[in-house]
Amino acid sequence: MTSTPTRLIWCHGSLSEPWGAKSTAFAETAKSLGYTLEAPDFSDLENPDDRVQRLADILSDAKGPTILLGSSMGGYVATAVAKQAQVDGLFLLAPAFYLKGYDVHVFSGLPESITVIHGWQDDVVPVDNSIRFAKLHRAALHALPDDHRLSASIDTMTSLLAHYLQSFPSP
Repeated sequence: MTSTPTRLIWCHGSLSEPWGAKSTAFAETAKSLGYTLEAPDFSDLENPDDRVQRLADILSDAKGPTILLGSSMGGYVATAVAKQAQVDGLFLLAPAFYLKGYDVHVFSGLPESITVIHGWQDDVVPVDNSIRFAKLHRAALHALPDDHRLSASIDTMTSLLAHYLQSFPSP
């Protein structure tokens, strides 16, 4: 009997595309460890909670383990959907938590394995929001000398992702 492979799903940010620099680097890291990264396109939806619904629909027939990765609005989407879908892990970059216009501000039913990465110089989503979230959920938190896009930290983030994925059973 073969087991169902772990799904890795990338949730891009508000003004981003599914396959940008971060997701491409993450896909390469994932592939080196035997994973495949999926990157649905949410760019036609401006409302974060419409994106949550789309991701919930994608996950509605999911079988096997699922790890969600998300950046900014995508980090919020990944975390908000974890309330309603079986998610085994969250890997979040500068997640858009506790902002006006987002329906969910209290997160429950989250997996135990959560890593948050945020830039100290983020002027879009305050790093304090990730500190608050990480403290409440006992998440691993990495604050880096970078801004919201975390463009200067791709190597560090791919190393953190590799370490994170190695904490799960091999695919």
